[in-house]
Amino acid sequence: MPDLMTTAMATAPALGWAVHGLWMSRRLNTARLDPLTGLATRHAFTVRARRVLRRREMSVLLLDLDGFKDVNDTFGHAAGDLLLAAVGERLHSWCAEHGGFAGRLGGDEFAAVAAMDADAVHDLSQTLRNTPVDVGQAVLVPRISLGICHPYHRPTAPLAERLHAADQAMYAAKTLGTRWHLASEHTTHPSAAGRRAGRPGTHAALSR
Repeated sequence: MPDLMTTAMATAPALGWAVHGLWMSRRLNTARLDPLTGLATRHAFTVRARRVLRRREMSVLLLDLDGFKDVNDTFGHAAGDLLLAAVGERLHSWCAEHGGFAGRLGGDEFAAVAAMDADAVHDLSQTLRNTPVDVGQAVLVPRISLGICHPYHRPTAPLAERLHAADQAMYAAKTLGTRWHLASEHTTHPSAAGRRAGRPGTHAALSR
């Protein structure tokens, strides 16, 4: 009996640490994923993107939903959440097909890193917009503005600079009324502090 008690006392700390380690691992994994879309959080995306871009020549994308505030104001935040989840799922699937990954930066703004060509740009735009999303009170067609920074737009530039270039391109797409826009060497549609300086009065297409 003393031997059994000694063994139990010896193994108890190890078991406790194992349980604690499993709990911490689950907490860390949860912290890396956005609970609504299942995509990487801003921090997790940034860490992974910096690591990947040091090894591979890939494009950096930034996109958001046009008229998203109107969706929340008209149909409620639950409807907005369904729309965000659907866009996140479609973006994740597209990235998986193009050797990349995506993250939700916050609100209705998403970022992605992928290996892509001209056809892939059109494919992504169609993927995000083609299938309506039933949010209960209405069926919404996601409308997005997309900015793309290819490797040759900012050769050897760090992630922050590429995201900024994609942000400017996204604002250009929003301003010009196009679905997507490529980054350029010169800023033609500047954003303020890395954000769009303003938003035209666009609305998400919808049908009841």
